[in-house]
Amino acid sequence: MSNAVELRGVDCRATRTFAIRDLSLNVPAGSVYGFLGPNGSGKTTTIRLCLGLLRPSRGDITVIGGVMPKEAPRVLARTGYVPEQPHLDPTLTVAETTRFHAAFFPHWDRRWAERLGGTFDLPPDQIFGRLSKGQKGKLMMLLALAQRPELLVLDEPTDGLDPVVRRDLLGALLDYVSEQRATVFISSHLVHELERICDWVGVMDDGRLVAELPMEAFKNGIKRLRVANPPAQAPDAPFVVLAREPGGNGSETWLVRGWQPEMAAYCAAAGGALREVVDLDLEEGFVELLRTFRAPRA
Repeated sequence: MSNAVELRGVDCRATRTFAIRDLSLNVPAGSVYGFLGPNGSGKTTTIRLCLGLLRPSRGDITVIGGVMPKEAPRVLARTGYVPEQPHLDPTLTVAETTRFHAAFFPHWDRRWAERLGGTFDLPPDQIFGRLSKGQKGKLMMLLALAQRPELLVLDEPTDGLDPVVRRDLLGALLDYVSEQRATVFISSHLVHELERICDWVGVMDDGRLVAELPMEAFKNGIKRLRVANPPAQAPDAPFVVLAREPGGNGSETWLVRGWQPEMAAYCAAAGGALREVVDLDLEEGFVELLRTFRAPRA
């Protein structure tokens, strides 16, 4: 199994005003896949489709070898899930919540759950409803990890948490991935946070997948080029030209994807001159991708 999660041509009408349209997505097995996008772009809807909580009107979904939602019980038994909003009984204590959750998973690791509880400094007798937001986030991560899942699906798991709590949660996550070689599908709009932990990235906007590529290609392959005497057309360019904007003295600024240093000779061969290659950090690349994706429809 090369991909832990596959979507093929998926459509889903989530609300009267929003829909997922023709979505195809691949999460390689053993990867940490960062699912980026602004709020309302369709990240949570996509996750719910993957977990069988929503049914597509068209297309196919396969998760760790099982067809969803048809094989949801078998798939979900091997999947850890941290939703965007707390979903646990507010009247149970941390210890009661942990025991209740453990009863549903045959591979539950009681010792590791206890160790994580100590690492996260979770008071076992504290009622869930009285925990801080950071403590609730830690408990939900503990419950997902102690299942010993093959796949972890995390929907904005650190949103609104302070930097210390985010560090603790991501540290536990990376330790588990390193030990178990599990797959992680993590959605977020915190670009720099995912840059540190992900090896693949997908970008969503308005219910569509804008881009999907390895993190290194995302970080290093999106550039801004300053081109003098640019050719009128660039159909044979070895990179993808996302946007062209006029500059001074007949020059242009090109936003390109898939850049490699050896491609610098292309502009001269096309009759122009490459004056500058400007690196973009991950957040700039993310913003530029969204901007150029939206531009034709604006």
